[in-house]
Amino acid sequence: MQLTTLSGNRHEIGEAHGLAHARLIHRSIEVYDRLFLDFVGIRWKAAREEADRFSAMIESGFPEILDEMAGIARGAGVDLADILTLNCRSEISLTRASGGCSAFALQRAGQQWLAQNWDWRTDQLHNVVALKITGEQAAPLLSIGEAGMVAKIGMNAHGIGVCLNAIRSRTCGEGLPIHVALRKILESPDLKSAVAVATRDRVCSPAHFLIASADGQAAGLEVHPGEPGRLVPEQGVVTHTNHLYARSATCQVEDFPRPDSRPRLARLDQLLRDQLPGQLEVDEAALFEILSDHHGAPLSICRHFNPDQPPEERMETLFAVVMNLGERRLTLRHGKPCETTDILSTTLDPA
Repeated sequence: MQLTTLSGNRHEIGEAHGLAHARLIHRSIEVYDRLFLDFVGIRWKAAREEADRFSAMIESGFPEILDEMAGIARGAGVDLADILTLNCRSEISLTRASGGCSAFALQRAGQQWLAQNWDWRTDQLHNVVALKITGEQAAPLLSIGEAGMVAKIGMNAHGIGVCLNAIRSRTCGEGLPIHVALRKILESPDLKSAVAVATRDRVCSPAHFLIASADGQAAGLEVHPGEPGRLVPEQGVVTHTNHLYARSATCQVEDFPRPDSRPRLARLDQLLRDQLPGQLEVDEAALFEILSDHHGAPLSICRHFNPDQPPEERMETLFAVVMNLGERRLTLRHGKPCETTDILSTTLDPA
């Protein structure tokens, strides 16, 4: 996995993204054409029409990102509507394909960590990109995500990081699309500003954003169009998989988690409690070991191919990320963390 460096104004950043990853963007469009058909019974043309209704929401809450999307489209040789559709794919599919992501924030020995596995359809494995973005309106940031999308999981030079867990739900209302909100969080100078993306701008579909800062603060936000559910650290730890459990979220939103979500959360809690207790000093190898756990396989923290599932439901771990926010260091294992040799480690200079 190579790091793609993008810089300049919004349009220039987008165009460079599109030029660098045009082939992957076209492949992503093919993947989501299949996914939309599998989960909501529509093809790409109809999905583009669905995406159009989110333009006004983005224009209201983060208008400048539309210029970057236009640049991506120009660079990749597609329409702006195609890039908008990719960035609204969670909302269009009504988050019915939740994957199996497992994430945690950990504060130990004065260091704040964020880590997660991203589990998704196998056909998206080679459309993953690592971006370093240095723009004119925000501090440098790192984002690990999908080609053509403005952000997903990452951190910035202020030491703000974010992880993502998908939530299956039929809820979709007013707010920023999930991946647009993640980019706005990654442009935030502090935790308060990052949290305000969920509380002030709101997010139009349910998801869990795990946000932390280099100064040792962390918050789990179960976002949706209303006031998000909040999870606070317990002994320096916040964990999440793919179901809602903050009371303030569960009383407002109905979710439909897959049966493996709660066992994975319990396993994640157990591993962190047993292997990384108290103020024990840890390193990224220890965190990748947790992300490589196979208890309950194949529907484990490290998720492998399961031939017993219907083809459209077959999700695998496509990458694992560990972030040390104090050191501004992000390490990516592209593929399953238990076996991959495709590893990227990079840092940002503190802002």
